Amino acid sequence: MIDFDNATIVKLRPVDLKEFQALIAPFLVDGERVLGSFKGLRDGVVMTDKRIICINIQGLTGKKKDFTSIPYSKIQAFSVETAGVLDLDSELEIYISGVGKVKLEFTAGTNVNEICRIISALVL
Repeated sequence: MIDFDNATIVKLRPVDLKEFQALIAPFLVDGERVLGSFKGLRDGVVMTDKRIICINIQGLTGKKKDFTSIPYSKIQAFSVETAGVLDLDSELEIYISGVGKVKLEFTAGTNVNEICRIISALVL
């Protein structure tokens, strides 16, 4: 499980929706749709219409994986820090009821405004 006290998933960039399809397919419920996929060096984040799934690749070989599911219904608040002139990354902090927060750091060019719009539509 994500360490919600120190959780940061960094250098996320948009990837094709099929990038994590095989990994998360066993976890999806009937009718659940993938809305976006983002990949860091090893880790990833998949947004569906029901939740955010954080994928933590562990170990030297990467065979061990941790999947943390964050239902939109448990998101209490979120904040976004957009890219600037010198700091090109954007950050999204999500506060989850009863467990803490997770910070997602996106590379330049990622449309964090669209990500926030999707989260807003599913949380509110």
